Amino acid sequence: MSPVAPSEDPEPSERVPAGHPGLLFVPVRSGPAGCTARFFRTPLGGRTAVGFTSAEKLAATLGTGQACVRLSEPALRALAAPLGVTALTVDPPLSARAADRTATPAATAVAARPNQLIG
Repeated sequence: MSPVAPSEDPEPSERVPAGHPGLLFVPVRSGPAGCTARFFRTPLGGRTAVGFTSAEKLAATLGTGQACVRLSEPALRALAAPLGVTALTVDPPLSARAADRTATPAATAVAARPNQLIG
């Protein structure tokens, strides 16, 4: 049996999404202890961490005023895991505005679209 070269490892030790090596642009918000990663909901209501492969994609989806930090995919997963967030969405195409908690439920009803994040 011939030894396997590290570059031929069929199961790499680092979990990096295909086509998205390097650092992701992760949206954050200000908090009392500094900044914290923003987590979103999928159309089915599950929680997901979100990362973007470019600042332009982040700005196109969440707006130019959205603050962000650069994190690797494993670091973002490690940050989300203690909160029970196991899903990671890279470059989501859409997002919906956060629900207005002062409005009536009928006024905040919005039909979810496929691949739409709610945050």
